[in-house]
Amino acid sequence: MDLSQLLTVAQAAVDEGRTVTDSRGPGELTFKGDRDMASEVDFAVERKIREFLERETPQIGIQGEEEGGPTEGTRWVLDPIDGTVNFVHGTPLWAISLGLIVDDRAVAGVIDHPPLGTRYAAAEGAGATCNGKPIQGGQATTLNESLIAMGDYAIGPHAGEHNPARTELHNLLVPRVQRLRMIGTAATALTWTANGFFDATIMYSNKPWDTMAGVAICRAAGLQVLDLDGTQHSPASRGTFAVAPALAAELTELIAQSGVRGI
Repeated sequence: MDLSQLLTVAQAAVDEGRTVTDSRGPGELTFKGDRDMASEVDFAVERKIREFLERETPQIGIQGEEEGGPTEGTRWVLDPIDGTVNFVHGTPLWAISLGLIVDDRAVAGVIDHPPLGTRYAAAEGAGATCNGKPIQGGQATTLNESLIAMGDYAIGPHAGEHNPARTELHNLLVPRVQRLRMIGTAATALTWTANGFFDATIMYSNKPWDTMAGVAICRAAGLQVLDLDGTQHSPASRGTFAVAPALAAELTELIAQSGVRGI
């Protein structure tokens, strides 16, 4: 499998999605659960990219957030608008995220931020780029000089079960790190960690379309990417922890101490 060629296909597929986001606003909203929504643009971008990938790589399945698809084997994983709440509110932190999974591992990804004019891309063995220029993850060696991004608190019927541990992790980090940030889009948090803007990102309740493109980009940028229990990240992981190598052990210990789990 030629990953460089597939990365070119992924770039072109995301270009197709951009024709939708560049030409229209969110439109009608579809509510999927407690404060969870998809816009007309989410569906339109997913269909546009699906059509392109079905033509260009018919041998590879497509798992999308809005319309599903295969959950095993070699497949594209697509989040047409990662950060839909931001998108709907006009906050310019959202992205089109397209990753490739082979042998249960994220091997390539493209994440495009239309409002910011930045595109991140990576393929295993070829490094990571932003707008075509090589990038590298942060080099922080101590927590007190580290800027850490965290995932959202839980919503929905099980929020009361999950949020106390997330709050505990927050409380453990506040006196130890330079600052914490919560930006509302997994794709952006992962790319900004790959680019060294953040020194780590800790996220919960992930699905493959949320994270796999960003996981490939972070690994290619020299970061460790783990599940919240400290094992290597995989499509089955329910949490995502991308971190500068020198911080991994201490942050893993704090995550364990908090009792937080990626569910």
